[in-house]
Amino acid sequence: MNILVINGPNMNMLGIRQPEIYGRATYEDLKAMISAEAERLGVQVSFFQSNHEGALVDAIQQAYLDKVDGIIINPAAYTHTSVALLDAVKAVGIPTVEVHVSDPDSREEFRRVSYIRSACTATIRGHGLEGYLEALRLLVHPTHTLPGPFGALPPTES
Repeated sequence: MNILVINGPNMNMLGIRQPEIYGRATYEDLKAMISAEAERLGVQVSFFQSNHEGALVDAIQQAYLDKVDGIIINPAAYTHTSVALLDAVKAVGIPTVEVHVSDPDSREEFRRVSYIRSACTATIRGHGLEGYLEALRLLVHPTHTLPGPFGALPPTES
């Protein structure tokens, strides 16, 4: 099984950007955490991060061509603005889990909108970096139940 982890704008600044919200762990720490869990689960994982919307769309489309089995995506700020990411995830038909380190619903009003959510099999928000590991487990074992009030949520109807 091959899983692609996609991170949007400013996720490369983990540990620097707003540590009171996102923590002090770096993007490299996050990748190491996910890689260790992937190895434990016996799956392959690759990573892509960009601050550019079109590059994220390209990565989603390439995942289809590469026959990726699942996508974990944190669209970051593009969560609230990008129909292009929504359309790309819909187009490829790859099981995709939306992840957010913080809980956008408890932050500014504009962060409560997720365009991509309706194309995702689940959303994990507010679990910190651990949310990525939960997403990985969910893709590997689709019947996996996630704990907590912000765990795996079915996509909202649109």
